[in-house]
Amino acid sequence: MKVAVIGGGWAGLAAVHRLKRHGHAVTVFETAHTLGGRARRVHSRTLDAPIDNGQHILLGAYTETLDLMRDLGLDPDALFHRERLSLESADGRFKLRAAALPAPLHLLAAIAGARGLGPREKLRLIAITSRLQGRGWRVAQGLSVAEWLDQGGQSPRAIRRFWQPLCLAALNTPLESACAQLFAHVLRDSLGGTRHASDVLIPNVDLSRLWPDRLEAWLAENEKDGPRSRLYRGHAVRKLACEGAGVKVDDESFDAAVVAVNAPAAHKLLAQLDPTPEGVRYLDALSAFSHIPIATLTLRLARPWALPQAMLLLHDDPVRLHFGQWLFNRRSLRGPATKDTAAVSDADAPLLHIVVSDAGALADQPRERVVAAIVEQIREQTRRFGSMPSVTGHSLIVEKRATFAAVPDLARPGNGTPWPRLWTAGDWTDTGYPAVLEGAVRSGRKAADLLHHALHRDRVQA
Repeated sequence: MKVAVIGGGWAGLAAVHRLKRHGHAVTVFETAHTLGGRARRVHSRTLDAPIDNGQHILLGAYTETLDLMRDLGLDPDALFHRERLSLESADGRFKLRAAALPAPLHLLAAIAGARGLGPREKLRLIAITSRLQGRGWRVAQGLSVAEWLDQGGQSPRAIRRFWQPLCLAALNTPLESACAQLFAHVLRDSLGGTRHASDVLIPNVDLSRLWPDRLEAWLAENEKDGPRSRLYRGHAVRKLACEGAGVKVDDESFDAAVVAVNAPAAHKLLAQLDPTPEGVRYLDALSAFSHIPIATLTLRLARPWALPQAMLLLHDDPVRLHFGQWLFNRRSLRGPATKDTAAVSDADAPLLHIVVSDAGALADQPRERVVAAIVEQIREQTRRFGSMPSVTGHSLIVEKRATFAAVPDLARPGNGTPWPRLWTAGDWTDTGYPAVLEGAVRSGRKAADLLHHALHRDRVQA
């Protein structure tokens, strides 16, 4: 069958891969010129270099994403730096590292040996997670993460040093409004899984090279004996219509389509279709989403900087414009630098990446003031590592709709729609996950499977 996929992000591309495996001819429409959606490579004008449009990490629990990479002939062990769960603050006041022990001993040992928490705080941390596991990873309906932590007797220091960074990293939503049940799902599949489920995977390559770039070559390799597929970059779909037993995408006819864009863009396209009662309810569900910006500040340094970890926690202080929450130095994955004092070329310049979840307050401030304040924040909190190299350039990217607000009782639609031959995919669909890459991949694969089975059923009935 001839299928259109609108959107070349991780959800859309996962659907493309699955549809091609099912034997369909796929046409992809992607607005950007680089595949990957909100997790892709971009060219920074200020740095005159390719960088990611946001820093992402994966977990060992992201099984479907890793399986997809292997199916494309890629080796995740080469694409990622994998290490046991390790949370360490840049100032050294807090550190927790999973032990090389079977689950759940690896985390019990990590909590017992954590720096920056008292004995009672450690016991309460173990108690709240044990109770959650004993209840099948279920919490009361409508509960926020902050309310759940308060019921669990977590101290302000434990929340500040452990729970808040974990919640922001997983849900990109403040504790006070983040959905406790979604957070419980993340804890179930990571902290409650096997020893390797909680492993942190930091990309060794840019996000497009992780697998989106490879997918295009894989499609070409699999065109020899099957139906032809097409990929349109720089093509924003303007028109969508249902006709007979198919759909029209910008006046081209298809047997079916997957709409794999964010919720507002999906609403804009689907609102063009006939307004049935079921369709109105589906559009109302899309309208209920609110979105949170995420900012990534990339700093180019004059020389390599040796840090003990590739990922460090930062203590934010918005009053001082110290918005940084995570510091990434991928040069630390390569071991000790060989040019500690010599300047390096722009092409080989070491880069720092600072991530700010829930970056609404940052977006309201002058960018140069924000950059200067975050550089000051890093210098203050990394003094134990010696003098930070001078900054020779920077790039600040603010993704305005980086993630949906993962609030309690948010009704997320499934992949099916009220319109025949139309399915949706995206991290905002009902994946059971927050807005993470694994959720996007799972949604895309599920949409493709549902579409394939529906087409097969219709063909048999015909």
